[in-house]
Amino acid sequence: MADNRQLRKSIKHIRAIKTWQLIIVLVLMLFLTATFLRLNNTGMIARRNAVTSADKAGDAQETSARLYDLQRFSSSHMNASSGTLYLQEQYNRDVKKAMTGNSPGGADSPQARADAVCNPNLSIRGYSKAYQDCMLAELTKEGQVTDPSTIKLPNPALYHYEFNAPIWSPDFAGWSIVATFFVMIITVVRLIALGVLRLLLRRHYRQL
Repeated sequence: MADNRQLRKSIKHIRAIKTWQLIIVLVLMLFLTATFLRLNNTGMIARRNAVTSADKAGDAQETSARLYDLQRFSSSHMNASSGTLYLQEQYNRDVKKAMTGNSPGGADSPQARADAVCNPNLSIRGYSKAYQDCMLAELTKEGQVTDPSTIKLPNPALYHYEFNAPIWSPDFAGWSIVATFFVMIITVVRLIALGVLRLLLRRHYRQL
């Protein structure tokens, strides 16, 4: 009889917390977790767009600052991986510099006039062999004999950036995931405990 009363008492204590209450809490925690994860991703996108804007503006110092800000954010927030980021405009500018060189004459130089003809292609599609061929053709018209093998173009790999987010981070998103798993564990343990206690209670009655 003492064992029977103890089993009933244990079941009563477990039933004090209703399953539906735990499910409601779990749903709320899942919603909060999804919201915080989305905010992390939105923060990354805003910083990545800032890098792109700085690159288009041609401000190398501002671009470096925005890259550092993106790297710091992505490395400290889960669900904030930047993906592959390419500084297309900076690469285009450096390609133009490599193609035109530092010859004197400013806007009236043969290199500048050739770039004025070929640059629309660079602006629209980025660097391609078509741009190089166009520049060589225009320089030839200007009487500037250019050996393509002497042109050292920048390495495209140096303009690629990718910052990976950690699997878990100690921010709102990270701690909400911890809390969600805690509620899930409590719910599962409660259901298992109720099932085990009921099974023990049935066996006890059979023995009687």
